[in-house]
Amino acid sequence: MLSNITISGKILGRNKSLFPDWNLSLDSTALSPDKKLTLSDLLTYIVKSEVSAFRTRQEQRRLISVLSQEAINEGALRGKIDMGGKDYQQVVDETEAIETALQGFEDGFYYVFIDDQQIESLEQLISLKEDSQLLFLRLVPLVGG
Repeated sequence: MLSNITISGKILGRNKSLFPDWNLSLDSTALSPDKKLTLSDLLTYIVKSEVSAFRTRQEQRRLISVLSQEAINEGALRGKIDMGGKDYQQVVDETEAIETALQGFEDGFYYVFIDDQQIESLEQLISLKEDSQLLFLRLVPLVGG
């Protein structure tokens, strides 16, 4: 059973989104009927998925691409034509990324809402349905405070 969730991010007090909404497919290992899913499980799954996607994009940037005329024109409109062939040598430690995400939640840097319901604990059981909405609401600390 696959389930798709839409993930969005906002900053408290601002209208603009933190990042464009994106969809994530959760596979049966994350959503098996006999396994109870906690917020910690879900955040871990999301971070692992994003680290994997980052590594894939990083590998693709190392390859030199042959660009079509359309790709060249689109790049020119953006102000940058990129053929790849770059090695940025950024290393992401998946375990550290997971720990950072979980600690950020524990420290109150962001809130998580699933289908408009606030999740208040990493160990809180959550239920996802097809096309659930997940919102990361980032808090901004007071200046000088």
